[in-house]
Order: sequence, then C-alpha cells, then structure tokens
Amino acid sequence: MDPKQLHELLQSVRNNTIGIDEAIERLRLLPFENLGYARIDHHRALRNGIGEVIYCAGKTDEQITGIVQSMSCRSSNILATRIGGNSVRKIQALGIPVQYHAIAHIAVIRPQPLDAIGHIAVISAGTSDMPVAEEAAITAETLGNRVTRLYDAGVAGIHRLLLARTEWIDAHAIVVVAGMEGALASVVGGMAACPVIAVPTSVGYGASFGGLAALLAMLNSCAVGVSVVNIDNGFGAACQASLINHLAAENPNRDASADAERHSAESSISPETERKGS
Repeated sequence: MDPKQLHELLQSVRNNTIGIDEAIERLRLLPFENLGYARIDHHRALRNGIGEVIYCAGKTDEQITGIVQSMSCRSSNILATRIGGNSVRKIQALGIPVQYHAIAHIAVIRPQPLDAIGHIAVISAGTSDMPVAEEAAITAETLGNRVTRLYDAGVAGIHRLLLARTEWIDAHAIVVVAGMEGALASVVGGMAACPVIAVPTSVGYGASFGGLAALLAMLNSCAVGVSVVNIDNGFGAACQASLINHLAAENPNRDASADAERHSAESSISPETERKGS
C-alpha cells in the first residue's frame, strides 16, 4: 500500500462507501504478511516512498509466484529484479500482467502508467554494461522518474560523452555505469552539477577482478559529489537517484534560489576585495 492508496481508502471510509470493518481488514496486513518463506512488507512505500521489490535470485519459481500473488492483490508496478524467463512465464500463467525486460533481467508486475517527473540520466561506458544500466533505467522509470539514456559513451572515445552533454547536464541525478577501470564516473562527476551515483560492473578482463578494480577506482574518485554502490547494483543506484530526483522535482525553485544566492554573494564582493584576493 502506498500513500495514494491509503488516502483513497480513508476517503472511502469518510464517504461511507467502505465500512470501518472492511477498512480494518484491508489494513490488517500492515506492517507485513508472513508467508512462511517470506515476510512481505506491504507498507514500505508508506515509510520511504519505494515499495518492496522482489529479488528473485536464489528463490524458487514457487516462492516467486507466491510472493507475486500476495503483492499483486494490493499493489501495482511491482519490480522483480534478477528474474529469469521461466519465472516470468509462471507469473503470466496466473493471469497477472507482466512486462519483462530480458536484457536487464527485470520485470514490472501489474504495470500502470505513471507521471514521470524531474530528470535522471543513466550513462554507460560500454554496450557490455547495458544490462546493469537498463536495470537502473527501468527501475528509475518504474519509480516515476523521467530518464535519459546515453550508452556506449566511455572514456575510450570521450567525444561521444562530450558531444551529448546537453542530454544529461541538466539532470537532477546521474547514474554512471562502467566496468574495466571505471574512469567514466570521475569524468562525469567533474562536469556535472548534480549528484553522481557510480555503479561498477563486473565487465572486464582478468585484472579487473570481476568489477573490484572499477569499484576501487570509483571509491577513490577525486571528483566531488560522486557516491558509489556495489558491483552490478543498478537497482540500488536507481533508488538513490529517484529519491534525489523527487526531492529536486518537488522543489522546483531550488535551482533558481541557489542561482540568486550565488549572484548575491558575487555582487557583494567589491572590486577592491577582488584585487586584494588576486
């Protein structure tokens, strides 16, 4: 249950279209439902704005479908990450609508249209990084964000990033996905005026150590405003970017007020002070 659903439920009680006992029954499963093998957190969206997501790796098809059945009765736009095609077919056999994105191994269950707000850019270094980048992009879109994709724009051909600068420079948050040496995050971080979430990937030859080289390079970035998530964690990066983007989009005067404060500070410096400072 998310804030919108709770508001509609309370409004229905107020309008006498739903009785108090029925409303209590609908709220009964808060804060969680115990399936034995899983405890489903139905009110997570009420706490932090992002509902529970099904991480499918290591789960059986029966466990996945059981969780989906429970969640789909109460929610829409349910994300299932690291899901395989066979599990998706099991869900579809239950008559539950699913959008499956095979390259990202992610599914959106009971998809519903959303108003996309703000702007998140997802930039990948190479085509081989696309599965992780798409996991980030699809997650961000499902959470109600406007997303721009720029793929295969790594430092080996830096002009590809620079020539597309107008596509991502005004984003409220940028997700940078890169393997090998992971240098792209520092390059973008040195040019962007918004938070950059770096995602190291396990793409690379032997000395990349399955993404460890990129992870350490990103952690040691000299560019300010760069944070780092775990190897191949496009989902986690998208959630962080979504929270940042929603805060920025809900406060549209933020950039304007910051510019005004900057202008005021600059105009308060006298020419004599400037000369002394130089």
